[in-house]
Parts: sequence; structure tokens; C-alpha cells
Amino acid sequence: MWLFTKYGFYSPVCARQGDGSHGNPPDVDRIMVRARSRAHLEALQARFAAELGDLEIHASKHSDYACRLFVDKPTWTKVVAALVAETDYDNFKSKVAAHQGRTAYERALHEVWGVMHRLQREKE
Repeated sequence: MWLFTKYGFYSPVCARQGDGSHGNPPDVDRIMVRARSRAHLEALQARFAAELGDLEIHASKHSDYACRLFVDKPTWTKVVAALVAETDYDNFKSKVAAHQGRTAYERALHEVWGVMHRLQREKE
């Protein structure tokens, strides 16, 4: 899944078993929260310090997503539920701009919106 929040963009997937190498089966009890920006993971850790604050951010220049957090699925479920509960806006892109300012992330959200809008129009 892709998860766009006011804190940043994440691609949470099951971590791989064993040493995490490609080809190992997924570990359905552990989530690898991937991010393109370390700052996005740091913002998530700051917001959820009790749940995520002690986790190490793993960085690699050789990965599709440069930064990753590894978290057990029950904790991740709690974090996502809290993100849903704190939704208090009627326009996501405006909320991000108010929370972070006019950033590259906010501009990227407009581009994603445009791509998905074109997909909707193609279906009509």
C-alpha cells in the first residue's frame, strides 16, 4: 500500500524473513515501512515516539526506497489507526501545506492528484 499523510509518504510492506534478502518469503508479522525521505520517517517517529521512537532508520543508497523502519504488525496497526483517528481536514493537500509549508512533498502530491485525476477521466 501507499500511505500519504501530513507527515510524509510511506510504502509499508511485509518485511522478508531471515536476513531480508530478495527471494525470502514475506514475514506477515513484521512490517517494513519504506520511505523516499529520511525526514518523513523522522516525522512519523516524532509523532509516534512511544511506538516508533526507538526504532533505527535503515538507509541504503542501493534500494528503491532509501529509508526503512521495521516494526511489528500490531504496532503498525496501532499507528495507522491513530492516523485515521486524527483526520481533521476536508482537503488533504491543503492540510499538508499548512502542516509542512510549501515543500517538494506538497508539490509532488499535486502531481499525484493530477495523474489519478487523469485515470478517473479515462474511465468515464
